[in-house]
Amino acid sequence: MRTREEFEKLEAKILAPYAMKSVNAKGRKYSEKAALYRTCYQRDRDRIIHCTAFRRLEYKTQVFVNHEGDYYRTRLTHTIEVNQIARTIARVLGLNEDLADAISLAHDIGHPPFGHAGGEELALLMKGHGGFEHNRQGLRVVDELEERYPGFKGLNLTFEAREGIIKHTTSYDIPNLDGLSEFLPPSSPTLEAQVINVADEIAYNAHDLDDGLKAGYITLNQLNGITIWNKIWAETKKKLINENESLQIRNAIRKLINCQTIDVITYTTEKLRDLDIKSVADVRSKPLIVKFSSHQTKLQSELRDFLYNNLYFHYKVVKQRDKAKRYIKDLFNTYISDLKQLPPDFVARLKYTNKYRVVCDYISGMTDRFAQDEYERLFTPYTKM
Repeated sequence: MRTREEFEKLEAKILAPYAMKSVNAKGRKYSEKAALYRTCYQRDRDRIIHCTAFRRLEYKTQVFVNHEGDYYRTRLTHTIEVNQIARTIARVLGLNEDLADAISLAHDIGHPPFGHAGGEELALLMKGHGGFEHNRQGLRVVDELEERYPGFKGLNLTFEAREGIIKHTTSYDIPNLDGLSEFLPPSSPTLEAQVINVADEIAYNAHDLDDGLKAGYITLNQLNGITIWNKIWAETKKKLINENESLQIRNAIRKLINCQTIDVITYTTEKLRDLDIKSVADVRSKPLIVKFSSHQTKLQSELRDFLYNNLYFHYKVVKQRDKAKRYIKDLFNTYISDLKQLPPDFVARLKYTNKYRVVCDYISGMTDRFAQDEYERLFTPYTKM
């Protein structure tokens, strides 16, 4: 039987010197007795998995709205795929898998219904009222909105897990630390948090491509000019010449994920050596270290631009996105005009939170399906309440 103390000793023995060790965690907002058999980061991971906001990710959009088909990724399956890639990278680099585990599982926990369309509309509606950004909403979820434990609101996660949520950085995610004094002055987060940045990009590029092909919104012919795909597809076709096209595509997607993951590991290992990184303090004092090589970055940009132009702005996706924005806007304005239509627990929050933030919290916590049902209840006369 292994105790928490034994796990902590094992970390000291097997993790790299620049990995974030559990014993060196900065702590939680509210003091709690340490667990008998789990490190603090293992405990963070478990709290995230069991919280309401995490379960709701199953019915929140990645690209395709959930009801369009069971095959397509949801925000939850995307999160699981990011988690798998992040754990692989963290393990190879000698980092703390448990911290990477926790941050990866929580990195999208602040997303509203209908994916980026929902976030864009909430940001517009909240302009002048504190704004909306999903990293900040994710931090708000784990710090305040979840109510599962006596004595404090939120999940009371460690500083490092919370920092990983608020400082999540990709092409679509720019951290905003305004007013968050505990994270200032700005410094780079742990390497474990940085791993989630690249794991997220690897996952959504590869899997949005997979879903787009499956849906028929993009075709193999359209991918002919994409450098990274051309090389992988040619190798796959040659090796699996007698297999059907669906199997060939699945193997090509797997190869795409693999080559990007290897690039990150190789480049980051070189940077750690070149920068002489020997501690977490060294990590925090440098710009982000966990990245793609310059060559892979160009290939990633080409693929991302292709998806942006051909999938995310496919006319069917645009229709769904614009409809989603109308849902969000109409729900928001209806609640703001008559706060008594909010559930009692949200009405109670009006005593200490402004009405715009309360309405934003309520809507951002909805699943796609609940938002659609709520729209029907509010605007269709004969829908049961």
